[in-house]
Amino acid sequence: MSDRGRVKVEKSQKQVRVMLGGEWVAETTNALLVWEVPYYPTYYFPKQDVNTEVLVATGETKRSPSRGEASQFVVKVNGSEGAAYTYLDPKIPELADHYAFVWNTMDHWFEENEEVYVHARDPYTRLDILPSGRRVRVEIDGKTVADSTHASFLYETNLPTRYYLPKSDVAMELLDPTDTASACPYKGTARYWSVTIDGEEHKDVVWGYDTPLPESQKIAGMVSFYNEKVDIYVDEVLEERPKTKFS
Repeated sequence: MSDRGRVKVEKSQKQVRVMLGGEWVAETTNALLVWEVPYYPTYYFPKQDVNTEVLVATGETKRSPSRGEASQFVVKVNGSEGAAYTYLDPKIPELADHYAFVWNTMDHWFEENEEVYVHARDPYTRLDILPSGRRVRVEIDGKTVADSTHASFLYETNLPTRYYLPKSDVAMELLDPTDTASACPYKGTARYWSVTIDGEEHKDVVWGYDTPLPESQKIAGMVSFYNEKVDIYVDEVLEERPKTKFS
């Protein structure tokens, strides 16, 4: 592992594969995990494990203060196009002769035989979902909109505890579904609801996973409220609203 400046680099122990246009364009057991952003890593593939014949140089470059200048490529396979890049003279030596693919331009990503969504999973992120008998009550503008002793507490690294409640313990008549959706590589795709109290709409303060990924099946069909935006009482003790990117 190395940590130069703010960029952490380490070798993955997993087999990692990426597909476009029905063909594997990279497959390796020697991927690097590179934290280009603090929240999650990017996979870098050794050149020998990439089908470089499908890479077409664009002639464009993109500069990173921490990593150097990257050459840009279009990935062309069976009429499908993706994007890739490599650092020819990287400031981080481990990145030499490695290629990264822009995640959402590719069709499928796999760790071993399991498909991965949204972005590479951080090996230092852990999820624990624990059923609890503690009372969880949610207020918005002073009105109780949920009250349950059958919540599941979701503990996720670097995030506040999320309280998932059975819909039978939520005033669902106050919830209006929206078109908003979000995706998580650990939980799956979430849908959202807004809550209107006394004519004031609280946009997208509730979400839930109808069909979560296998490791998060315990929260299937339940809903959670943003701790940052509503008042949550646990055993009638008001929780402090956390300060996060969702505030």
